[in-house]
Amino acid sequence: MGSELIILPVIFGAIFGVFYLYFSTRNKERLALIEKGADASIFTKAKGHTAPIWKVLILNLALLLMGIGLGTFIASLLDSFTSLDEDAIYPATIFFMAGVGLFIGFNLTKNLDKE
Repeated sequence: MGSELIILPVIFGAIFGVFYLYFSTRNKERLALIEKGADASIFTKAKGHTAPIWKVLILNLALLLMGIGLGTFIASLLDSFTSLDEDAIYPATIFFMAGVGLFIGFNLTKNLDKE
């Protein structure tokens, strides 16, 4: 009974912990670099050389959804024309093709950053 009440604070605590560690570490690194007299231009990345985040998200989301659709289609074909177990075919092909779609999206994002 009490485990349901513990799950939500643990999830929020983990998310808060990750963000807290990220921002506090970044702040400490920047302060250390400023104390050493490092150039402030290292804090800002070259904005003209990276692709906008919305292009990357749309590209990866589109390829993920196409991978899921293609995985469902291939699973349907395998289920119709083979005697393989239906309970194993669908999740396996869907996850595999979704992974292939994300991998292709990663490679296309690298190419997008080079332009």
